[in-house]
Amino acid sequence: MIEMVLASNNAHKLAEVSRLFPGTRIITPRELGIVFEFEENGATFFDNARGKAASLFQKVGRPVLADDSGLCVHALGGAPGIASNRYGAGPDGRLLESPRRNALLLENLGSTEDRAASFVCCLVLVQDEGRFIAVQETVHGTITDAPRGTNGFGYDPLFLLPGLGKTLAELSDEEKDEVSHRGRAARRLRALLTLP
Repeated sequence: MIEMVLASNNAHKLAEVSRLFPGTRIITPRELGIVFEFEENGATFFDNARGKAASLFQKVGRPVLADDSGLCVHALGGAPGIASNRYGAGPDGRLLESPRRNALLLENLGSTEDRAASFVCCLVLVQDEGRFIAVQETVHGTITDAPRGTNGFGYDPLFLLPGLGKTLAELSDEEKDEVSHRGRAARRLRALLTLP
């Protein structure tokens, strides 16, 4: 069985990535007894994903998969973008819980008619020193007026897929994996690795 270390301790992300790479054992730094933190100060999703993967690889010396994802809202100039997880964080750096962060996003959008948005996911797999694969995928949608659905995490309850008439949080795990930014990126990466 192939094994990759996920450059995250986020339980939601671990569950989703594990589904997206069947037949691969995904482990976290915590399972290896490693405290892993990485300051996401890159200018792009790729910068952050590559930085996380390279940093953790130096600690574990085995294949590392890193993900940097975010929501880009047209009317907000692409925000929250690469700062999606830190959106609305206080000066002390304390992050908002997802419901509060979602409420802040809706508050900032107000009654703006332009609700166009996209979810972006960059995956970087560092296989060895100086050897990595990077893929980036996007899914387009709109922002709802209020949260809908209870599945998924983060901004999923706000992200409407017009073709389906549902938010990502209203989809089953299987449906979400088929259409989401992370699902698309994972399929591209699996194809490059010739994984099923």
